[in-house]
Amino acid sequence: MQEGCIFCGIVAGDVPSTTIAESENVVAFRDINPAAPVHVLLIPKAHVVSSAAELRAGHGELLGELFELAASIADAEGLEGTYRVIVNSGSGSGQTVFHLHFHLLGGWGRSGSFPKTLGDETGGVPVN
Repeated sequence: MQEGCIFCGIVAGDVPSTTIAESENVVAFRDINPAAPVHVLLIPKAHVVSSAAELRAGHGELLGELFELAASIADAEGLEGTYRVIVNSGSGSGQTVFHLHFHLLGGWGRSGSFPKTLGDETGGVPVN
C-alpha cells in the first residue's frame, strides 16, 4: 500500500467504493464519475506500478487475471462482448490516480455501436 494513494485506500477499505467483483489480485468497482453507461475501474490490489509505462513481462499473469475479470464483468453487465478497456499512462494522457488501473466502458445503447471519439462517448468528461 502506498501512502496517499486513493486506490490503495479503496483496497484497504478506508475509502468507500462500490465494489462489484474481485479476484485474488484484482478488485473492480464503479467509477464515481462515469464516462459511459457502464464504467468500471479494475485495479491490482497491490500497488505494483503507478502506470502502464512501468509494466514489464513479469506482470503478465496479473494482466491476464485483470482482463479475465473484465470479461466476466462485461458479461454480467450484459455488454455481450462489446466494450472498451482503456488505460491512461502518465499525466499527459489524463491519468490522475497513479496506481495502475483500467477503465471498462460500455453500454452505449447496447447496440454494439461505439461513439467514434472519446469526447462523443463521455460528453466531455475525461477518462482518467
